[in-house]
Amino acid sequence: MFQGSIVALVTPMHEDGSLDEVSLRKLVEFHVEQGTDGIVAMGTTGESATLNEKEHCHVIRLVVEMVAGRIPVIAGTGANSTSEAIDLTRCAADAGANACLLVTPYYNKPTQEGLVLHYKAIAEAVDIPQILYNVPGRTACNMLPETVAKLKDVPNIVGVKDATGDLEVGKALIKLSDDNFSVYSGDDATACKLILLGAKGSITVTGNVAPAKNHEVCAKALAGDSAGAKAIDATLQPLHRDLFIESSPIPVKWAVNQLGLIEKGIRLPMTWLNTECEGVVKEAMLAAK
Repeated sequence: MFQGSIVALVTPMHEDGSLDEVSLRKLVEFHVEQGTDGIVAMGTTGESATLNEKEHCHVIRLVVEMVAGRIPVIAGTGANSTSEAIDLTRCAADAGANACLLVTPYYNKPTQEGLVLHYKAIAEAVDIPQILYNVPGRTACNMLPETVAKLKDVPNIVGVKDATGDLEVGKALIKLSDDNFSVYSGDDATACKLILLGAKGSITVTGNVAPAKNHEVCAKALAGDSAGAKAIDATLQPLHRDLFIESSPIPVKWAVNQLGLIEKGIRLPMTWLNTECEGVVKEAMLAAK
């Protein structure tokens, strides 16, 4: 259903932290023109944790309207409260999103049984394709492949985003994949390798900065062109690494600002990139040209 380079879009803001809808439209057009295969609105990179529910739904609605059906829009609707995740998912469905991306509940550390019941409750409540999202480095919650196996046959659960960066975990998940359930990388540094192993694409931070190249890596990897994909991906490895020199989305927002696409806006507790890190990110951007 979804494949290729799916950008986890930054959310443009003015310097006072308010939403910048003009720059959001500019970003959407930039990605469509550059060949991005899909957009995730309101994921981790979109600062979903610092937007309130009304803003969250508003951004999803705007992105769907701006994309106007040209590429898929996947809405980030995960929460550490099942009822809140259902509300956000329903909002995304009403806005016309093509699917939802649901991060594991963060901070409260549910059991594996709790994860199964959480995701089943959302899937049963809202009839929209849903992608599971495991990023234990940020959530303090690790969804095991065995748990994913219990969820993969729920009719509207269509995939999993694996951001562990562990290719052995990725391989275990790919063994579960079929025509109705796909695996997506959530770790730019290993995404090319995971796609060559059978994943269907990358939900990417790097794609914010080098969308055309990231699309090309994914396209070649999906076509089985290992040498071609790896050659291009080698030029992106500095970005894959250095866009995390501080907590994401701090470096990527700075980089997109340097491209002239957004203002210098980010919400506390996130801060603008430390000046000592600017040269490192700049070098990574130059390497990706």
